[in-house]
Amino acid sequence: MPDFLLDIKGLETQFKTPDGTVHAVNGVSFGLKESETLAVVGESGCGKSVTMLSVMGLVPSPPGKVTAGEALFFGRDLLKMSAEELRHVRGAQISMVFQDPMTSLNPVLTVGKQLEEPLMLHVGMSRTQARDRVAELLAMVGIPNPKDRLDDYPHQFSGGMRQRVMIAMGLSCSPQILIADEPTTALDVTIQAQIVELVKRLRDEIGMAIIWITHDLGIVAGLAQRVVVMYGGFVVEEAPVNELYANPTHPYTLGLLGSIPRLDQKEGKKLTSIEGLPPVLYEKPTACPFAPRCKWAMERCWKENPMLETVGTEHRVACWVDTKTGRAR
Repeated sequence: MPDFLLDIKGLETQFKTPDGTVHAVNGVSFGLKESETLAVVGESGCGKSVTMLSVMGLVPSPPGKVTAGEALFFGRDLLKMSAEELRHVRGAQISMVFQDPMTSLNPVLTVGKQLEEPLMLHVGMSRTQARDRVAELLAMVGIPNPKDRLDDYPHQFSGGMRQRVMIAMGLSCSPQILIADEPTTALDVTIQAQIVELVKRLRDEIGMAIIWITHDLGIVAGLAQRVVVMYGGFVVEEAPVNELYANPTHPYTLGLLGSIPRLDQKEGKKLTSIEGLPPVLYEKPTACPFAPRCKWAMERCWKENPMLETVGTEHRVACWVDTKTGRAR
């Protein structure tokens, strides 16, 4: 097993609600290599965002609580760090770009002031030095006339420009890891493509590792080297990106790929849909969480939750059935 820059092992996160305890993340394990782009894929509610919020110490408590697992970063467990220790990791060594930049940026502070703060806090720059660096960062992410925009407020920027500001903030201290939580979801398709190309260019220039959280496998193909597919708070498949597209093995992955329009398919072929609804996780699943929606489900699937098993080079899947033959694995 290769050495990982970030190694997540057996992570479990729960939320106390009036209706019961929601088991949002149920023993998630995966690693991130240096300079790698890892995509974490799954539908809304599968636990992908909560996994990374847990690692960053950003799960609101109460109601949320990390109940098990570890997240090793340079040999130190992020989950056992104090709030003060985490404050020096967040932004400086691991940065996160969130889905909606309007709720991430403070509406009553100028963009320049918000970008200057991490540079002064983590790098020790003076305000003048930080202001000059902020102008460079805004230019780097493609904002025109950056020096003239430092005293503007977030509402004076378009949605795409606000997301560029958030990326500039995430990169300001040259972190080893950038976590991007569905950063293009609220943007139109043209701006989405620009943001993806921007992140790829900056990744190659800076050499950082990226965790890209998304439900869109169409974006993943040209961005990531490896993909982790999540469902019901579990990792159900993990593979290099080319292997996943060429040889999808889990029924849920097949459903996700079947729902994407393809240019190489015959005209008139219908997109597939996954029947049923995501699981309600008031109890930790003891059987396969995808069984109620799976056309290959057999008796064992309803009784026992499969573990991740190797089916190819760096390719692991959690399924009792060989989807190519329809027989037990």
